[in-house]
Amino acid sequence: MSSKILVREACVETVAECVLAERRGANRLELCSDLANDGLTPSEELLDAVMAQVDIQIKAMVRPCAGGFLYTKDEIKQMEEEIAFFKSKGVYGVVFGVTTADNNLDIPVIKRLAELAKPMNVCVHKAIDSVNDTWADFQRLYHEVPEVDAVLTSGGEPTAKDGAALLRKMTELGGEKLKVVVAGKVTNDNIDELFELIGSPEYHGKKIVGPLV
Repeated sequence: MSSKILVREACVETVAECVLAERRGANRLELCSDLANDGLTPSEELLDAVMAQVDIQIKAMVRPCAGGFLYTKDEIKQMEEEIAFFKSKGVYGVVFGVTTADNNLDIPVIKRLAELAKPMNVCVHKAIDSVNDTWADFQRLYHEVPEVDAVLTSGGEPTAKDGAALLRKMTELGGEKLKVVVAGKVTNDNIDELFELIGSPEYHGKKIVGPLV
């Protein structure tokens, strides 16, 4: 595992937040709309405005609607179109997750979307924390979907600290092949403590470099 924190990824939804996050030391953004509903796909206008004002890497959320992560065929089609759009804009990466009716990660759909997204960085988001067995689905991603580069997760628990034991296990398995982006109430105040517990070099949060106000 890495001996230092390499990525501080700020979860953001406005241009002002993006600019402030970069200024305060974030070196990657997860750009969303509607964070009140845990983040939906950002608009073209928001993406253009952010890309014009920041120099750090941007990951775009691909999530067509609030609620869970079980999508209709039309919603999956919308996700495909959004991924293609972000790819055309030269965005660094995309973040998405899809589950099945029996509450596991939908590996075939995730694989198809990830293949479409390449060569962008592909991250499966916290949908993995809502499934029946977070560890089992992480292993499935690791072994079956090499197109996925990272997983955003709190280890199946409400917070990263609660999920620290599993997050460390995931980090050890994933290595460089499937990176663990630690999420779940991660802030500039607790990131060092979490790094000692977990060992992943990548962390994510709305307050990762402090409150963006």
